[in-house]
Amino acid sequence: MSSDLNLSPFAKCAGPVNRRSFMQIGLTGMASLSYPGLLKLRAENALKPNAEKKAIILVWLPGGLSHVDSYDMKPDIGSEYRGPFKPISTNVPGMQISELMPMHAKIADKFTILRSMNQGAGGHPAGSMQMFSGDSDTRDKPKPRLPDWMSVANYLRSQGEERTNPLPNYVGVNKPPANYSGPAYLGDAYGPFIVGDDPNRPNFQVPNIGLSDPSETRRLNDRIALRKSLDKMERAFDQQNELGALDEFETQAMTLLTNPATREAFDLGLEDDKTRDRYGRNRWGQQLLMARRLVESGVDIVTSTLSGPLCGRVNNWDDHAVNQHQFEALRFRMPNYDQAVSALIEDIYARGLDERVLVVVTGEFGRTPKISFNRSTGAGNASGPTGTLQPGRDHWPRAFSNIWAGGGIQTGGIIGATDKRGEDVIERPCGPGDYLATIYNHLGIDSSKVTIDDFNGRPTHIVSNGKPIPELSV
Repeated sequence: MSSDLNLSPFAKCAGPVNRRSFMQIGLTGMASLSYPGLLKLRAENALKPNAEKKAIILVWLPGGLSHVDSYDMKPDIGSEYRGPFKPISTNVPGMQISELMPMHAKIADKFTILRSMNQGAGGHPAGSMQMFSGDSDTRDKPKPRLPDWMSVANYLRSQGEERTNPLPNYVGVNKPPANYSGPAYLGDAYGPFIVGDDPNRPNFQVPNIGLSDPSETRRLNDRIALRKSLDKMERAFDQQNELGALDEFETQAMTLLTNPATREAFDLGLEDDKTRDRYGRNRWGQQLLMARRLVESGVDIVTSTLSGPLCGRVNNWDDHAVNQHQFEALRFRMPNYDQAVSALIEDIYARGLDERVLVVVTGEFGRTPKISFNRSTGAGNASGPTGTLQPGRDHWPRAFSNIWAGGGIQTGGIIGATDKRGEDVIERPCGPGDYLATIYNHLGIDSSKVTIDDFNGRPTHIVSNGKPIPELSV
């Protein structure tokens, strides 16, 4: 963008209702909305529209994938560090990854590995906040003080441009934890439309999407008509067009509820069996298939967290020895991970989405290169009975890897390097600011120029320190 932007979500908004609450209100009693200023989310400063709206899919690995057992293997180090897995060659000469990811190996020309990611926070909350919002505070906090990049992008793209797509800008398909990410001072209106259920379930449904019963649509229309009649007198005193803002967002809600396109975007039953099988008939596979369907349908931002029982006993990637056996956990979860992520990347290219859609796969940090041992605190998948001595790896923010695909970037490469044990970055260090600036750059947002007013009305840069990573930028 060519000029500085200072955008404030507060100048005309007394405190927006979150998207889910708005939809519930729409179904249970529109007539109760008597203070439409809560929904006044008009544009204060317009962004220049892109010739083609770019989109992004974030695949989040909560707890942190072990980089030295996946994308940055160190086969020549001692047994105190080296895991049991061997590196395998990929279809890119000179690029090797873990034998746990044979499907990745076949499509390595379609992604780039960033091996020199690092940040300064060792706890899950602070580490996640660094990656989501660039918050440099290394202390763990109960909730974020800065809005995450997803909400910021949603906010910026909501300004000054009428959206014709009935689908939301931002959808969380099993979104990242709310205590690690969120819209903060932007307000809940810019958080994700949440899909929390397992899309692999036979009776999976997305609530508040595409009413199929005509009688439900009629009842909703009746409630809106009643609300409008009650507002007639109030409209005469509406000096700031607040009711007009309510009309605007009411229309958006109605479209989301009644437009057939919204149901179709979330309907995995419209995919052929071969495609669903390629992604994997499990929660992770179907989450990422839905993510692809959503960006193809015009959703700008999709996040999908790979967590839950497919991870092992503790439902995440936090492979301390007390939680689960590090290497058994990887053996347990990586076939599903390998299948789902490689299918998403392959599909993005096969369907001609690779210029518009960027796929980023990462967690908040890596795992300690040196193996630790401790006793299990409970039996389960990838964990021995209580008291069993087993190996693990702990938190490691000093060096870790993530992968990038699509987005028009040059793929089939490796950026940066770590030392012989994978403990520290020795080439091309990239911090959270660089990571975020790269994401914003893809979305057409110049993070060096954009500020948003915080709770105190103070202009706050969306990225404090960092520049787009050249190899991952177009």
